Amino acid sequence: MSTIRVHTTQNVSLEYEVASVGDRIVAAIIDYLVLFAWLAACGLLFALVAGTGGQKSVPFIVVFGIVAAVPYVFYHLASEIYFNGQSIGKKARHIKVIRLDGTQPQLGDYLLRWLLRLIDMSLPVVGPLVAIITILANGRGQRLGDMAAGTTVVSTRPRQAAGALAPVVTPPDYVVVFPQADQLADHDVATIRQLLQKGLEHDNYQLLHEVANKVKDLTGIYTELPDEAFLRTVIRDHAHLAAMQG
Repeated sequence: MSTIRVHTTQNVSLEYEVASVGDRIVAAIIDYLVLFAWLAACGLLFALVAGTGGQKSVPFIVVFGIVAAVPYVFYHLASEIYFNGQSIGKKARHIKVIRLDGTQPQLGDYLLRWLLRLIDMSLPVVGPLVAIITILANGRGQRLGDMAAGTTVVSTRPRQAAGALAPVVTPPDYVVVFPQADQLADHDVATIRQLLQKGLEHDNYQLLHEVANKVKDLTGIYTELPDEAFLRTVIRDHAHLAAMQG
């Protein structure tokens, strides 16, 4: 499976595993099953209302159609904005949207992805096929919407060779990003590693956020790095500083 390496503005290199085409297709299928279930439920409700002598006027039909259509049209946009770059399908497949600089996408990024998704999906068969070919061809897991927004979709599963509990070995020329990591005791870092692993395994981003905030309180570090990247960097910095002192 391919990976991408991004270099943040704070001189931190991050490596992500690009979400596979298979995972993205399965996630899309799950999302469309959710949307189909919504439309089916709305259709059933409409049939029940009409069958029991309810409103059948044109305004009622139009309003009912809007109520059914709006969630369908805006599902992906709303999901990614409010659920940290994930829809129900993406969460099920442990994948999420990020920017190519490793940060969380902004509203404009999600909006661009959504607009171009609408264009892709408006072309039956051809649109999805073009999206798959584009993802496979550019090497960074990007469809047209991702290329326009500067985003990609990555796996959130802990990597086997580089999980949070794997031994940390830094190269001799490693540059410490947060010298304050030296303030943490060994048992503090061991706890951070365990909680990071637990948060990643269960997609518990609230836990990662709480741990990151606690570390910032203990060390006085201020950073705009995403929580996972911040915690991994602190762990690497602590390991390097400890090795230098040893």
